[in-house]
Amino acid sequence: MAETALAGVKVLEHCQMISGPYCGKLLADLGAEVIKVEEPPAGDAARRRGPFPNDVSHPEKSGLFLYLNTNKLGITIDLGTASGRQIFQRLAEQTDVLLEDRPPGEMARLGLDYASLSAINPRLIVASVTPFGQTGPYRDYKSYHLNLYHASGHSSFFYVTPRERRKEPPVMAGGQVGDYDGGLAAAVATLAALFARLTSGQGQHIDISKFEALLALERVVVARFANTAEPPPWPGMVGGLMPCRDGYVVVTAVQNHQWQALMELMGNPAWAQDEKCHDEFTRSQHRDEIQPLLEEWMAQHTKEELYHKGQSLGVPIGPVNTVAEITHWPQARQRGFFAHLDHSQAGRLEYPTAAYSMPETPWRAERAAPLLGEHNEQIYCGRLGYSREQLTRMTAAGTI
Repeated sequence: MAETALAGVKVLEHCQMISGPYCGKLLADLGAEVIKVEEPPAGDAARRRGPFPNDVSHPEKSGLFLYLNTNKLGITIDLGTASGRQIFQRLAEQTDVLLEDRPPGEMARLGLDYASLSAINPRLIVASVTPFGQTGPYRDYKSYHLNLYHASGHSSFFYVTPRERRKEPPVMAGGQVGDYDGGLAAAVATLAALFARLTSGQGQHIDISKFEALLALERVVVARFANTAEPPPWPGMVGGLMPCRDGYVVVTAVQNHQWQALMELMGNPAWAQDEKCHDEFTRSQHRDEIQPLLEEWMAQHTKEELYHKGQSLGVPIGPVNTVAEITHWPQARQRGFFAHLDHSQAGRLEYPTAAYSMPETPWRAERAAPLLGEHNEQIYCGRLGYSREQLTRMTAAGTI
């Protein structure tokens, strides 16, 4: 079997829900050994979030938890106990990367922050994922995805004019997408820190702000407002999300050659010769007149018809697929984007894999998400040298 890209890299993950675990998942899928640490007796809060098979709640069958924790080992430790903290320190001594998402200052109070752990393992990289970062006036604020998404400006229609903004309410992206963005930012930074350590030999503390991860996705628009007290209205784009016969499509025919291709797709209607359609500026100025004409035509055609014919003509157009449709989409199927994994409690399920192909150091599907404390014996007895009797006593005492 080909060696994975991060073979030999050891990661300790003390995170819940999405951002930190998604970072750990990305590293685990690339071949790192990721040990997920959960607090007994309930474990990661994601275990109690759906969806669940047949809508029956079960801590080992959460679709959210199962997806975010593939390829990881799972242990339990109560860091509220002195013995639990001692075990955690021993694991950190043998670790390349610690992922943690505790509120700023909490790990320091436990004696498990970067300053404390780097004293025993100078090569350790600690990635701290928090809503607003380790510094600043908001560092101690608690936040959920709902708060972060709206605070970042993503729900305020960056690309519309003030007039349109007044009539359209803010929206929130589904699926807690902003939390995944924070996890992706953490993974990129962690990989960079591992690369830097090759020359320096030293670890470092990475401070990831989920709020800033969201801001970074709209950096051009944010910079526009930051540098101009009263920026001019953003030109209204003709096209965008439009209904068709069996759903929606998205059209972004902004440039003139794209617009000409769109008109060819529509059979070169007579109204397209009007001066108001001459260029991007005039079209944006007359959007309220042009948009209904586009929507009327689109409504007569199906997504697939518009997509395939539009692509052949060079129109930037795409179907808005439902989740059900995308699981059967031949493009994803042909590339093997979905893979089956067997889980002792949830059974055999199909999972999304990776957005890349690396034939020399491939993505792996080695194991399904761990049961709560599934690898306690493997790690504590096999790696740290505890006896089974000690393991039993630690379990009874609530240490693990």
